[in-house]
Amino acid sequence: MSRLQTTDNLTEEQVELLKLVKEFVDEQIIPVATELEHKDEYPQAIVDQMKELGIFGLMIPEEYGGLGESLLTYALCVEEIARGWMSVSGIINTHFIVAYMLIQHGTEEQKQRYLPKMATGEIRGAFSMSEPGLGSDVSAIKTKAVKGEGDNWTIDGQKMWLTNGGSANLVAVLVKTDLGESSVYKNMTTFLVEKESGFGETAQGVTVPGKIEKMGYKGVDTTELVFQGHRTTSAQILGGEPGKGFYQMMDGVEVGRVNVAARACGLSMRAFELGISYAQHRETFGKKIAEHQGILFRLADMATKVEASHQMMVKAARLKDAGQRNDLEAGMAKYLAAENCADVVEQSFRIHGGYGYSKEYEIERLYREAPMLLIGEGTAEIQKMIIGRRLLEDYKLKG
Repeated sequence: MSRLQTTDNLTEEQVELLKLVKEFVDEQIIPVATELEHKDEYPQAIVDQMKELGIFGLMIPEEYGGLGESLLTYALCVEEIARGWMSVSGIINTHFIVAYMLIQHGTEEQKQRYLPKMATGEIRGAFSMSEPGLGSDVSAIKTKAVKGEGDNWTIDGQKMWLTNGGSANLVAVLVKTDLGESSVYKNMTTFLVEKESGFGETAQGVTVPGKIEKMGYKGVDTTELVFQGHRTTSAQILGGEPGKGFYQMMDGVEVGRVNVAARACGLSMRAFELGISYAQHRETFGKKIAEHQGILFRLADMATKVEASHQMMVKAARLKDAGQRNDLEAGMAKYLAAENCADVVEQSFRIHGGYGYSKEYEIERLYREAPMLLIGEGTAEIQKMIIGRRLLEDYKLKG
């Protein structure tokens, strides 16, 4: 076992589960990840095996067919999976956020309808806030749900950057609803939209145009979602009551930030493993490059950042599991882990020298994947705003 990224005070059950996930990653993901990534091929065989392992239902309560595990257990599993291939962790991360939102905010009928099938992976989730042209400014969304007669609603608009947008068959979508509230945030509602997996018109008035081509983060599908007169009802409003969508989404994104931090930790660890291994094989000037002081300093810096990111991620997860507010720690963990990941990956890339630029070496794939973590679930600048505002709350001057 690596000395880095160890976690104190885990139960025997947690240790055994993580051991099982690590074996799965080493045996089933790492050997095929680079080939599938270069083909931009959806990892269906890996997804099927994750269903069998129960990973899609890790945090779903046992009463709904899940394993009922903690956020910490889930994050540690995500960390391992991202170490194998970051795209696979993305497949389950968006699914997890939708499941979490249902657990925390859904009606009992919604929980009974969706959670058991989400636990088995039969229903796969995606969530959607962003739109073309608005970036991190969620308050500026234009997709709108208009109320008709009775409990009927009609949705029109265009959403952007849906991870699992094609493969998912349940999407939590944030839209504007004109409820007459003075605050823009109280005029937002989350609808649960059912659709078929695939591309094209996947439900009445719902179109998934196709995959967005990306620099990295391949394999997993990232898409737009277009609504043209999509008819739905109040029964599909998360929690059954309009006007709470923004707060529901922010709750989901908060735990999502812990998971993005975990993904950054996993990717960092893999980059470190590749770098320290290569440094002990490659020779220059008559000795292994690991014996050169410049490379040794890089390895020390990489390992320190790998360890620091992991421990902050663990703290954020444990606070949430304890029922405490963790927006400060989640923001810090996501910010630190993503920035450290970008640096650790680049240092490993530099250790590889010219070979790091070759698609034959795994580090080339990691070098293209790391930047996504700098912007996913909120950019570094958004995290700094969250962190700064919370610090001013805690350290407000008296008198």
